[in-house]
Amino acid sequence: MSVLDQSLSEHFARVARGHVTRPFPTLPALVLRSASDLRLPQEIHPIFFGSLDWHSCVHGYWLLTRLSRLFPDFAARNSIEDLFAKQFTDGNVATETEYFSIPLHHGFERPYGWGWVLQLSAELKNHPVLGKYHQIFSPLAARIAELYRAFLPVASYPVRVGTHYNSMFSMWLSLDYAEKESDPVLKLLIHKKALEWFSNDAACQAWEPCGDEFLSPALVEAALMARILDRESFATWFNTFLPGLDKGQPATLFTPAEVTNRADGKIAHLDGLNLSRVWCWRQILAKLPTSWPARDRVDAACDMHLAASLPHVTGDYMGEHWLATYAVMALQN
Repeated sequence: MSVLDQSLSEHFARVARGHVTRPFPTLPALVLRSASDLRLPQEIHPIFFGSLDWHSCVHGYWLLTRLSRLFPDFAARNSIEDLFAKQFTDGNVATETEYFSIPLHHGFERPYGWGWVLQLSAELKNHPVLGKYHQIFSPLAARIAELYRAFLPVASYPVRVGTHYNSMFSMWLSLDYAEKESDPVLKLLIHKKALEWFSNDAACQAWEPCGDEFLSPALVEAALMARILDRESFATWFNTFLPGLDKGQPATLFTPAEVTNRADGKIAHLDGLNLSRVWCWRQILAKLPTSWPARDRVDAACDMHLAASLPHVTGDYMGEHWLATYAVMALQN
């Protein structure tokens, strides 16, 4: 399986550095209360205005933070530090946070963007250089955590699609924040909802992919359960959830998605599906015994998924503005 080395990380960092402050093209998600709300994205969101959309910009900064921690001596380090010094100011964070004080905006970027804000905060917390921005960023993360704690108790059902509305992926991302930032209430709510929603799932048919999915509804659910269950409990649950894996069933989980047009933003999502499946499998395999019978089959499938999409992380902006994040997640051990 491919690995994340310094050369590839340099490449991904240059890509992310080039789009997190690129204002156009842009796809703003606006709820307008009046004509005065109609402003340029960089005026509304002084940090997260690039990368085509707000959530991609958030995880673009996460990517830069993660890579600069993993490879502290790489060439992009100074430019990343300069970028954070310019963008992550008290005033800019206050403006981003204030946006969520408006009731009509309480659901903005829920749950995908919420999860990435909390994941970025967790990544900043102990960063040897960028850690000084953790406290500056904390008001926005705290506000998102507050909204999440209010939302989960009233969420009666999960969202199982493989797009931004997926419940499980955001919950997985948010657990790092809940654990590192000592938010036991959020952690408990995530565990409680995961068990309530998924503990009785069995014989998953994995009807995927749909035409614009970048997450596997089946595998991201399993990745979340791998996170919250102990090894024995997870192995029992997983063998019930996907009982035919040793026979290569469901076959779709072993078959990379075909991407026919990478200039089409929705179709390009499927490259993300291929990469995020590898990330999910890494989480799942880490919780299963080495003797698990489908391990070799899964390893081979991961190699095929990487081969199908890793060469296409860059090349067209519709994928380039976000795919490197999923490549890093897939490749990091």
